Amino acid sequence: MRVIALPMKTEFRGITVREVALFKGDQGWAEFSPFLEYDDNESARWLAAAIEAATTPRPKRFRSDIPVNGTIPATNDKKTIDELVATYAGVKTFKVKVGENLSEDIARLTRIRSLGRKINIRIDVNGLWSVDEALTNLYAFYEEVGPFEYVEQPCATLDELRELKSKIRIPLKIVVDEIIRKAEDPFSINLEGAADILMLKVQPLGGITRSLEIANHHNLPVVVSSALESAVGIRYGLELAASIETLSFDCGLATGALFTRDLAQNSIDNGAISLSAFSDSDYYFDGFDVAPERYEWWQNRVMRCAELLN
Repeated sequence: MRVIALPMKTEFRGITVREVALFKGDQGWAEFSPFLEYDDNESARWLAAAIEAATTPRPKRFRSDIPVNGTIPATNDKKTIDELVATYAGVKTFKVKVGENLSEDIARLTRIRSLGRKINIRIDVNGLWSVDEALTNLYAFYEEVGPFEYVEQPCATLDELRELKSKIRIPLKIVVDEIIRKAEDPFSINLEGAADILMLKVQPLGGITRSLEIANHHNLPVVVSSALESAVGIRYGLELAASIETLSFDCGLATGALFTRDLAQNSIDNGAISLSAFSDSDYYFDGFDVAPERYEWWQNRVMRCAELLN
């Protein structure tokens, strides 16, 4: 096992360095990287995904080039946004983090809209709004910025999402993320009247096989996204996206652009990342190692989660 720390260009999810654990099996390198605050029960699913990645042959691919979106964090720093946009070569879809300050959110969205009317804008709220806040903010976004492709998790609960859908009077597609990936049993959740699209993240959902089972169970269109992984974890997310027969939405798998440096370059060409463009031999680990006490912390975490899986 190796534990590495990836420096970030800007703060994202409250962090400026992303720690991940990596190990290698017969099928290559795998990543275990639940966020530091996640408990062992939630983290165990991430370990199941890593074990699957290290030991299980990849499923059938329906494509080798995966169209991706750009990701814009909750910042209005012009230099940061412009540099990020420049890294997303040919990308036509941008997911923009919003939710904490309406005027700042509108300024951020307006900046992305200035890239062109043909740019698809997605809004990610991470469940921060009440229904009333969602109505106020979404109407404001629609009036000031124009139509958006979808809003991801505007409210935290299913009941709130159903209420929002029943009340709003602008075109609106809702994506569910946390409701599924943080559920003890994602198969028992009834998404009828609450969601239009299902977010799939391969690590939080426990691997490719389980992600596909969840998608088949809910029978909704899907979008595949990352959990801010290194190039190792992103590659497994790309494999998930490649294994989905009907993929109607650009995938949130270009978050490597948020790192100052990564283990490999998942180069974007004409708005897509090619799975055939790199292999395990392309990973470069030097200069990312953590202090011994951080390695020990991750080692202990892996063992605790392994006990839960057993």
